[in-house]
Amino acid sequence: MQLLKLSDTVNFMGLRIPALVLSTVLMLGSLVSLGVNKLNWGLDFTGGTLIEVGYAQPANLSEIRQALGSADFEDAIVQNFGSSQDVLIRIAPRDGVNANTIGDQVLNALRADSSDVDMRRIEFVGPNVGDELTEQGGLAMLVALICILVYVAMRFEWRFALGSVAALVHDVILTLGLFSVLQLEFDLTVLAAVLAVIGYSLNDTIVVSDRIRENFRKIRKGEPVEIINISLTQTLNRTIITSLTTVLVLVALFFKGGALIHGFATALLFGVVVGTYSSVYIASSVALALGISKEDLMPVQVEKEGEDLDPLP
Repeated sequence: MQLLKLSDTVNFMGLRIPALVLSTVLMLGSLVSLGVNKLNWGLDFTGGTLIEVGYAQPANLSEIRQALGSADFEDAIVQNFGSSQDVLIRIAPRDGVNANTIGDQVLNALRADSSDVDMRRIEFVGPNVGDELTEQGGLAMLVALICILVYVAMRFEWRFALGSVAALVHDVILTLGLFSVLQLEFDLTVLAAVLAVIGYSLNDTIVVSDRIRENFRKIRKGEPVEIINISLTQTLNRTIITSLTTVLVLVALFFKGGALIHGFATALLFGVVVGTYSSVYIASSVALALGISKEDLMPVQVEKEGEDLDPLP
């Protein structure tokens, strides 16, 4: 690929200081919200009862919530499940009351308003299971970040590795902060979305890092800032196309996917935006701040056996 002239490049690194200030403010705000508001944990983590019921006609969710509120289930979460006739009800754990009793009480409350309702299934998630999922979910993210740090350090250079992990930590904290500020429900689907955000952001960062390394080796004259700007400009078209196609799919899921994957689509939509941003302004800026240079990325010269010996007369 023909290298761009310096005059044709976008000066991404010229805005790295304001970008880092903005990211720092957003991360601090997210951490404060996580400490004060915490996350609105879903039933998967807190435990409780999940009940699926079916109606002969499309269900009116507002009437179902009113009926459950009259039966002392004001905290019940009511959602459509798959179709307008299937309804999923989530109820927080109650001391001294088993899942079957709660299921009977819910069904009696719903049948008081409509006789065309059938119980499909009832599941109970204990608080111990919720605590275990919370611990394992956090451990999964930590292990993923450590593995990424090791891989990028071996594949490229340790400065790129630290930049990549800084970008991923930035993305995770901002995504969790969004759910904390808006008090959106955080369940297993959202945890899966956060892990997917890590993978998406890493893929974008790897592409950028590979082009930076390639240009450091090709361009003989040029400051690190200029070479990074050239590399980011060369990958700009790929980044825009990839992000837009991903966003189009996620927007469709957000508006048409139903309530059950609303949190999943929200986390991924936000994660794609901050992941693209962090690949440019966090990963590259951190590597530049750590003093990345041409000498760090040049391939190691391997001496051939006998190369240092004097030639025969």
